[in-house]
Amino acid sequence: MSENERAASRTAVLVCQGRAAADGRTAVGRFADPVAVRLLRAEERTRVDEVRAGTPPQGWQARTAYESVRACAEVVGPRTVAIDEALRARAAGQLVILGAGLDTRAWRLPELARTDVWEVDHPASQRDKRARLAEAADGGRELPPLARSVRFAPVDFAVDDLGAALDAAGHDPSAPTTWLWEGVVPYLTRDQVRATLTALTARTAPGSTLVVNYQTPSPKAAAGRLLSRLLGNAVTAGEPWLSLWRPDRMAALLTEYSLHVISDDDLRTVAHALGAQVRSRTSLGSGRVAVAESR
Repeated sequence: MSENERAASRTAVLVCQGRAAADGRTAVGRFADPVAVRLLRAEERTRVDEVRAGTPPQGWQARTAYESVRACAEVVGPRTVAIDEALRARAAGQLVILGAGLDTRAWRLPELARTDVWEVDHPASQRDKRARLAEAADGGRELPPLARSVRFAPVDFAVDDLGAALDAAGHDPSAPTTWLWEGVVPYLTRDQVRATLTALTARTAPGSTLVVNYQTPSPKAAAGRLLSRLLGNAVTAGEPWLSLWRPDRMAALLTEYSLHVISDDDLRTVAHALGAQVRSRTSLGSGRVAVAESR
């Protein structure tokens, strides 16, 4: 299978399942994602229903999928709240979502009513999402967004020119942009992270903001992902982490690209602040959301 023919991201489906499982239960009043479940197919919804009901299935493969969705829900709830609140506080006329996957913000955040949204992702993942949007809507038309507009820019971050793709999709580099980079950085090499930042900052006008989610080095998290692969988890087996960043290294990297970090919080702290029941979930401690501004 060539790179352009690869399957859509399985991580994107898992994250969507996690949001659907957390909908209305994590940070009540501050997090809700009723759109997520509409983008899932029958078997994918089955795992969500089991997690919400607290009824683990029989069989090790089904149980592994169940535990993956349950764990993901505990992480994406705080992560989504942290990112949503950063976006609300810095609403701009342009929002670019890098590695959008099955992101639902353009369809669930009324604060984006005056915002044009660009979703950037691998062509295979975008084809899958647009098919799911059509399936979720009546009459075979894509589910209508709450955002002023949604435009799709297919990009393979490993080989494609991000700037050229955004030019083709009508992004205005002279206007302030909010950039969202969620759940992507660990899956890129350090060189790919730098290449993306180079392309991004070349189109970043003063007054723009970058909201970036990344993972810090964690022996426990690494051991957990290894165990998950050994147990047959297709997501971790097919989409390994390639780069992890300590907060000081991430701050130095962003500063190098003229982005000033104004906040950088780990998800465990966010979860505690939300009053969420926090287990010893390692990925909450190693996952972070940083907000940086261009001046």
